Amino acid sequence: MKTHHGPNLPVIFLLLALFTLLPLNPAAGADASTLTYLWPLPADFDSGEQTLSVDPDLALVGDGNGGKSAIVKDAFDRYKGIIFKRGGSGSRRSLALERFAGGRKAKRSASYDIAGLKIVVHSESEELALGVDESYKLFIGKSDGQSIIWEATIEANTIYGALRGLETFSQLCIFDYGTKSVQIHKAPWFIQDKPRFDYRGMMIDTSRHYLPVAVIKQIIESMSYAKFNVLHWHIIDEQSFPLEVPSYPKLWKGSYSNWERYTVEDAYEIVNYGSGLYKEIQQVFLLPNLVFPYDAGINVMAEVDVPGHAESWGVGYPDLWPSSSCREPLDVTKNFTFDLISGMLSDMRKIFPFGLFHLGGDEVNTDCWSSTPHIKKWLAERNLTTKGAYEYFVLKAQEIAISKGWTPVNWEETFNAFPSGLNPKTIVHNWLGGGVCPAAVAKGFRCIFSNQGFWYLDHLDVPWEDVYTADPVEGIFDASKQKLVIGGEVCMWGETADTSDVLQTIWPRAAAAAERLWSKKEDISGNITLTALPRLHYFRCLLNRRGVAAAPVNNKYARQPPIGPGSCYLQ
Repeated sequence: MKTHHGPNLPVIFLLLALFTLLPLNPAAGADASTLTYLWPLPADFDSGEQTLSVDPDLALVGDGNGGKSAIVKDAFDRYKGIIFKRGGSGSRRSLALERFAGGRKAKRSASYDIAGLKIVVHSESEELALGVDESYKLFIGKSDGQSIIWEATIEANTIYGALRGLETFSQLCIFDYGTKSVQIHKAPWFIQDKPRFDYRGMMIDTSRHYLPVAVIKQIIESMSYAKFNVLHWHIIDEQSFPLEVPSYPKLWKGSYSNWERYTVEDAYEIVNYGSGLYKEIQQVFLLPNLVFPYDAGINVMAEVDVPGHAESWGVGYPDLWPSSSCREPLDVTKNFTFDLISGMLSDMRKIFPFGLFHLGGDEVNTDCWSSTPHIKKWLAERNLTTKGAYEYFVLKAQEIAISKGWTPVNWEETFNAFPSGLNPKTIVHNWLGGGVCPAAVAKGFRCIFSNQGFWYLDHLDVPWEDVYTADPVEGIFDASKQKLVIGGEVCMWGETADTSDVLQTIWPRAAAAAERLWSKKEDISGNITLTALPRLHYFRCLLNRRGVAAAPVNNKYARQPPIGPGSCYLQ
């Protein structure tokens, strides 16, 4: 057996004789052959030199307090469908072979090296909170008939670690066109894996362009392939208000049309599709027995951006505007403004169980406050500047969110403007540039990294290399302060992205950030053209095979089609 503890060591085992079957660039072939084609790269792993066959009727054996969880069973069935997409299950494959043989009973080999997958989950808890243990161990080897270890075993402390292990297992299972069977190369495998950061997010924007529920589900599903774990849903902005709020039913009059809206049930479905919490929600609301058959281990964090970016709110409730001709920020003087925010957050708390809630707070132009007579009077009576009113509004919104049991997340402008005023629970969300997370953690705040120069996916001219090398803790040298950076997030702003192009704008560049957030820093440094680019090409093609419209890696501008004929693995 060859041993590996990181890609910079010599003799890194070849994942996949598989890759010798792929159309690689000859100039990169020697280096590519020594790489491990898993994305994101696991923390520690060993491999050997065997090729093992996998039974199309692969069986699941659940063990431990959580191994028989319905979430584990559903995930196993889902991944089994992905692994055996070609040829189908054993019974379907046998039927196809029988038909091809003219009705004669086709022989099916009863001998497979991997006949079952044992999943051991130690905890029975299904809570998906920030910081949940996502570590796992994966062993794959040919049974010698004497070992007590199964041919394939995933062991995890939580079901969410098991889900991450299933994704890795699925990437090791390769369809062989010669034998028309699924094989695992370079076995035996022993993988011990865990994420570098707890928060690995992706933001979508459904105000600038409405995204149908089915498209959001596709995004969630694709996120699980790269081990993201938070969908930041920027639902509302100045352009449109698509969400149903039962306590204030006129709010969604601010949607683009009656057909570009999310009902309460739609929002439940999206949350459950990511995190599988529908049973819990169902008990609270006495909802019908609807079935949303997916759980990707992905939390959904909602955003309500206040006090700016809120013109659409006033379509249904004009009293929220400073005046009919000056429509944002929201009117800071009225109790109604904060009563509505409180009522809306109460409704949303029933939908979004995740512990973080994003309150925005960015790009607040206070000119309307300084030019509207009744607001000018209110400011003068309180001896407040417009900057002071901005702080007052943000802090009051934070108090409301905290009273609902949420931890507030705010864009960095709030920290830049009044760091000493922010609630100490605040998570600062960096986006404008560098240096913000170092400054925030120095004052004891937690931070999320989304520097727009690297991780804004709507910036189509940012190459994958820049996405890949950006690091959330850059400029922070104290280990205790580094821990306050809970992770990072790629942002898919929607001004120029809708159903027609959103997936190819997200992928494959988002995968570069995903590996940065999951894998050990020292393992993904060095010459990334040799160590990362071939693997990113491979992962992009894996996404394509799974039905995800990931664009070519090499294009100068993201989401462009291929510039000409060629292999997926070279584009």
